[in-house]
Amino acid sequence: MTTATAQAPAAAVRAARAAGRRRGRVVVLGLALLALAVAAGSLCVGDYAVAVPDVARTLLGRGDGMEEFVVMRLRLPRLVMAALVGAAFALSGAIFQSVLDNALASPDIIGITWGATFAAVTALVVFGLSGVVVAFSAFGGALLVALAIWLLSWRRGASGHRFVLVGIALAFMMNAAVGYLLTRADIHDAQTAWVWLVGSVSGPGWDEIGTAAAAIALIAPAVAVLAPRLRALQLGDDAATGLGVRAERARLLLLLAAVALAAVGTAAAGPVAFVGFLSAPIARRLVGDGSPALAASALVGVLVVTASDLAAQHLLPGGVQMPVGVVTGAVGAPYLLWLLAVADRGRALA
Repeated sequence: MTTATAQAPAAAVRAARAAGRRRGRVVVLGLALLALAVAAGSLCVGDYAVAVPDVARTLLGRGDGMEEFVVMRLRLPRLVMAALVGAAFALSGAIFQSVLDNALASPDIIGITWGATFAAVTALVVFGLSGVVVAFSAFGGALLVALAIWLLSWRRGASGHRFVLVGIALAFMMNAAVGYLLTRADIHDAQTAWVWLVGSVSGPGWDEIGTAAAAIALIAPAVAVLAPRLRALQLGDDAATGLGVRAERARLLLLLAAVALAAVGTAAAGPVAFVGFLSAPIARRLVGDGSPALAASALVGVLVVTASDLAAQHLLPGGVQMPVGVVTGAVGAPYLLWLLAVADRGRALA
């Protein structure tokens, strides 16, 4: 009787976990299908409309000359870059928010992407560099800012509260420095640097896409390996230590992965605003099991950036196009204001 009574709660826990896993798989599948639908729309819609069967035929190498040019050279590179950038920023934001237990902890708010932007604009305006060197400069800038945040927030450990506050302060400093550089730049350099201020996936080459994809492919397995430690850290340092996880070391490795992902996204497309901030809360709410929901977050990020870029290309009349960062900013800013207005202050900012 006693044994049966004790087994009942355990069975309920196992059933709840199994239900959570099923829901998670359904959410991931649904998001993947939505992403495919947005991708199809991105490849079909435009001044030169291409039907879905023609897009499929072109992707298989059987399209005519015009379809080959429009789909393979104009639309597909932009779509692939948008998906890569969305996944990178979303994964980065999900890790930051889970490790630091703070809804404001996303790479664009705590200054990581602004560090990359400052380095890229410096390379363009001060040193007259261009191309892949600018991308590597952005990557280095993100890493340096992350290191500065870590060192300045360290007090026998890195707490989410200090990390976020120091990051916001550095973001303002980087923002001011970028503004000063632009006042000293000539008009051509300022126009070139503009992409690093708003974020754009327009006109990437396959070599840039390959570089970004390779970097994400290198980081993603590390994130997958570290994911169980992220779940343990959500239980608190004491519980994580009891489970055999070295909390501070795991936290550092996870934050390094998040910084690297943010740096890759910024180096590829500039600081596409609010993707990291928005994606993880949406994914966690959809999955609903209290997990970091990393796979779902990445897919939400892909959806946010690809759908925003589709809107940026076709929302305004007269063929006027906007950088994708303008659309994500317009979507993300109201959410940030709502979060600050209605969220429990003790949970949102602690």
